[in-house]
Amino acid sequence: MSLPALVPLPAALQSIAQRAEQSLTQAFTTLSAEAAAAFAAWPAQRKEHLQRVTAASDFVTQQSLRDPQVLLDLAASGELERRLAGGELRNQLAEQLAECTDENALARSLRKFRNRQQLRIIWRDISRQADLVETCRDLSDLADACIDLSYHWLYPRHCEQFGTPVGRRSGEPQHMVILGMGKLGAFELNLSSDIDLIFGYPEGGETQGVKRPLDNQEFFIRLGQKLIKALDAITVDGFVFRTDMRLRPYGSSGALVFSFNALEQYYQDQGRDWERYAMIKARVVGGDQHAGAQLLEMLRPFVYRRYLDFSAIDALRTMKQLIQQEVRRKGMAENIKLGAGGIREVEFIAQAFQLIHGGRDLSLQQRSLLKVLQTLKDQGYLPGQAVDELLAGYAFLRYTEHALQAIDDRQTQMLPDDEQDRARVAFMLGFDSWDAFHEQLMHWRGRVDWHFRQVIADPDEDLEGDEETMVGADWLPLWNDDQDEEAACRQLTEAGFVEAQAAWQRLVGLRNGNQVRAMQRIGRERLDAFIPRLLAATVEHDKPDLVLERVLPLIEAVARRSAYLVLLTENPGALQRLLTLCAASPWIAEQISRFPLLLDELLNEGRLFSPPLAPELAAELRERLTRIPEDDLEQQMEALRHFKLAHGLRVAASEIAGSLPLMKVSDYLTWLAEAILDQVLALAWRQMVSRHGTPLRVDGSPCSPDFIIVGYGKVGGIELGHGSDLDLVFIHDGDPQAETDGAKPIDGAQFFTRLGQRIIHLLTAQTNSGQLYEVDMRLRPSGAAGLLVSSLGAFRRYQEGEAWTWEHQALVRARVLVGCERVGAAFDEVRCAVLGRERDQAKLQAEVSEMRAKMRDNLGSRATAAGTAENAFDAASPFDLKQDAGGIVDIEFMVQYAALAWSRQHPALLEFTDNIRILEGLDRLGLLRDGEATLLQDAYKAYRSAAHRQALQKQPGVVGGDQFHEHRRNVMRIWRELGLS
Repeated sequence: MSLPALVPLPAALQSIAQRAEQSLTQAFTTLSAEAAAAFAAWPAQRKEHLQRVTAASDFVTQQSLRDPQVLLDLAASGELERRLAGGELRNQLAEQLAECTDENALARSLRKFRNRQQLRIIWRDISRQADLVETCRDLSDLADACIDLSYHWLYPRHCEQFGTPVGRRSGEPQHMVILGMGKLGAFELNLSSDIDLIFGYPEGGETQGVKRPLDNQEFFIRLGQKLIKALDAITVDGFVFRTDMRLRPYGSSGALVFSFNALEQYYQDQGRDWERYAMIKARVVGGDQHAGAQLLEMLRPFVYRRYLDFSAIDALRTMKQLIQQEVRRKGMAENIKLGAGGIREVEFIAQAFQLIHGGRDLSLQQRSLLKVLQTLKDQGYLPGQAVDELLAGYAFLRYTEHALQAIDDRQTQMLPDDEQDRARVAFMLGFDSWDAFHEQLMHWRGRVDWHFRQVIADPDEDLEGDEETMVGADWLPLWNDDQDEEAACRQLTEAGFVEAQAAWQRLVGLRNGNQVRAMQRIGRERLDAFIPRLLAATVEHDKPDLVLERVLPLIEAVARRSAYLVLLTENPGALQRLLTLCAASPWIAEQISRFPLLLDELLNEGRLFSPPLAPELAAELRERLTRIPEDDLEQQMEALRHFKLAHGLRVAASEIAGSLPLMKVSDYLTWLAEAILDQVLALAWRQMVSRHGTPLRVDGSPCSPDFIIVGYGKVGGIELGHGSDLDLVFIHDGDPQAETDGAKPIDGAQFFTRLGQRIIHLLTAQTNSGQLYEVDMRLRPSGAAGLLVSSLGAFRRYQEGEAWTWEHQALVRARVLVGCERVGAAFDEVRCAVLGRERDQAKLQAEVSEMRAKMRDNLGSRATAAGTAENAFDAASPFDLKQDAGGIVDIEFMVQYAALAWSRQHPALLEFTDNIRILEGLDRLGLLRDGEATLLQDAYKAYRSAAHRQALQKQPGVVGGDQFHEHRRNVMRIWRELGLS
């Protein structure tokens, strides 16, 4: 964020600077010879800054003339030329207040300190030694110090008079909590801000240590009044901060201070939308910091809803309309805060996204506007160019605001009509004329207003012409039951519905259903506003009957949570994407109906159809989980599930859109599983170690974690599909006898077994967002009868001495998914040694063939003897893509057979675990006849692509026997040529 340029002092302001310097020279001379000498010895650059600052700011000149020693002290301390260290400002004020003996002395010290700091801050701002962030931070730190130190000065003296307030429940002394709202809460105070405060205290009770105790509330009301007077009252020394208490519950008519319970009850029962906006920036600025953190945590659910809350947009529109009415009524079009394209619009944009998405995206739960805007860019909520313009526009507006207020330390955001003040503002913003400055200002106001309208525009409003025409108005009579069935069906038929009667019955069923009947008034209003839009969008599709059939169950499912209806009403693009995806896939329609939170993914078209690569996927999940407290298991599990659902939808949407080919679909789904498993292992490990300590290796050193998760089957072969389960094996390399080093030690074998159980629980537990994955552990040594977690040595011994041939076949597709690299490398050595040993080829052929025959008998199509009967190629016969002869499993078995038969002579065959690349290796090594590997690859891809399509249509992996004739015959022929039967 660049600083305004330093331009030469214009002629119109030079005379002001000269008069100021002459007056200051006289003031220092009058003060003392030493003061005059010190001023005369100022370096040239400071003198130049003096000219700039006094030319621009009457306040600085007046304060310096009123108390010239302050300016000399600031210069001598170097504070005019350097940034204050953290806590330095507070320490300075604490030293001064320590000498105060009564409230009058407190008031004087506060005001003198404030004027000193205000002079310093304006000096550094105008001389461009401080940027916007530093200026706002200094002002906010000044307010924090004045509020908190004043409170702590007043509190003990108040207790001496009225007793110490004690909680009735806890029996502990009570302190007030002072919340700073708005710009103060976000460290964004301007040069002449007032401060918005809310006072609270932890619990009811009464004071102790005096004859006539006070109720705690009365005690804190009186204390609050004293604090406000110390800050707000105007005396001969001025004021500290104008203090506004109107944001408290019930506004000016409410009590000055409330207990935590009363605050929570108020916001829960009566809190209004504008109070949610106000509470976004709330921060504890004084009093009991620990209790204040508890209060903010109590109020968080009021501010940030767990679901997407697009109703916030409508509330924001209402607030903006009220502001616009006030601007027009008072003639404040030139107000750079409240007028069109002003500061408030940038704030509204950020707050709208925070309230809509902040309940689920914790990265938006922050106070700083600049940081929120950057997050909107980083997370893809707003285009990068839009955010860059908002940041630049906001900075320009805030610098302008500071220039307006620096002139006379006056709270104003109105552009001046006085020529001298116009010259000052243009000069402070780095322009040589008012016209040049004003042109740039109007440019930024125009860009801010444009972006604001994009975010909060009513979907029925014409952004260009400001006309309102409700989308779908033609469908209102049908939905409102204002026309008979015949007229309704005629309208549906004319709009393109083939089964108009069925569509009508579906709509009537929804309107008269229990879910809709039980809706509250506001929810029903939202539904009534949405259904006409839905019908208008539905008839734009080629198959409106199908779209309506698949979408209405979703509408019924979310009817009681009408915020989702607002989401779709406010975002026509999201509604269109929803209808397109539901028309293409009943699986997607069912997923969104079961988990409406997925509607969030429809908002960003670019993100929806562009799933991230593996490193970005893992980084995104890590980032999400780091925002959740480590001890909040419920939120962690929900975050994992939401992440999986959201990215699963993005992959399916990309597959349907054709932007992601089959092999990439499997890649993404596999990467997704690996990212989740990595975090699940880390989460389970932390929980186990916190409870029992760290397990040990055989050499006595701690494991870290010496545990791996091995994937078999589809996840091992990088071939996951939608809804696939995970075939997993857990292996550790710790000492099974050695005890862990924690407070509740257990032996290593128990530790790793419980770790495995914990991982399975985290993966399979049902929550509101379903489960992560079905997990199949039957491929572990000895199957269901074996230990849940094997040591590396036990795994090696089993594979070398006890495993069946089919288990070695499974091992071909096994690979380490996540865990310790050292143990993973040791596993790979075991795998290569086991698979690459010498084998009797005839025996191997017989065992592979026997296992395949059993599978066909049990799992293949009975009507065609698993694809081997004469009718197997008839259109009326089924073909099981996976299990029938010539299908997927035949190809997998051939690949596994080849790896077992030839990897001793050709270890390169064991480099990969997926069928496509193993087939490439067989072709490269000449182990299959020319072209046969390609034939098998083409068949495998065609089958899997068809299986994916079937899954998205919620159909079993079975097609007509008249399909894939050439692929099937090729597979069956090569099967026989390999000596398999």
